[in-house]
Amino acid sequence: MRPITEDDLQAFVDERLEAARKAEVESYLTRHPDLSRRVERMRALGDDLRGAFGPVAAEPVPAQLNLAHLVEAQRRPRLPTWQAAAAAVLLALGGLGGWGLRGTLSSPMTGVDALAQEASANYAVYAPDRLRPVELAASDSDELARWFSARLDRRVGVPDLTSSGYRLMGGRLVATPHGPAGLLMYDDHHGTRLVMLMRPMAQPGDAPMREHRSGSAAGYAWAQDGLGYSLVGASDPAVLHPLANEIRRTTATNT
Repeated sequence: MRPITEDDLQAFVDERLEAARKAEVESYLTRHPDLSRRVERMRALGDDLRGAFGPVAAEPVPAQLNLAHLVEAQRRPRLPTWQAAAAAVLLALGGLGGWGLRGTLSSPMTGVDALAQEASANYAVYAPDRLRPVELAASDSDELARWFSARLDRRVGVPDLTSSGYRLMGGRLVATPHGPAGLLMYDDHHGTRLVMLMRPMAQPGDAPMREHRSGSAAGYAWAQDGLGYSLVGASDPAVLHPLANEIRRTTATNT
């Protein structure tokens, strides 16, 4: 008897073996119960697949896949190569033109609007991260302040929000279209996370606080002595506004 191979087992499951070979496989499975159980599982899987896709297989072939339809499509005259190439070039130019107009029709955000957008984007990236949301932990808050101050070329502090029910988790340095920014993350005893982003602004001076939204996240952004701040979280603005005012008060004291 020839050795029983994997192909033989698969053909046995699919009922594609000749009677003599089928008898040999059955005898072999009788002597190898582990393999017999595997074959039964393969058969059960096949039954499940046939039960799931049987109705689809019984549906009529779509008209566009009908053999006569495909043959007819092959017989239709096609555009000469040069005409097809010209059409492709026109389509490409049209797409590039539309992409170019995109820049003229939508001017980039500036000021605290840009800062708010950057803070919301970083909140969306780091707030849901359960493995490494921050680079330096809260225990390194002094190191965070020195790191941010050196990279932002401004003396900055780390606001303390514990009196408002939020503890510092830590922070990291992030990149924005307007240069490096310091990111601090806070959470409360429910695990609700807030992100505060700070970076130098292009224009010196102050900018009034304004509310902003991005999806389910809300926030407040402002500028103080040429340094921009934005606090973002998935919280009610009525909760965020007092926290933003507390940050603005403490940072004004520390500068």
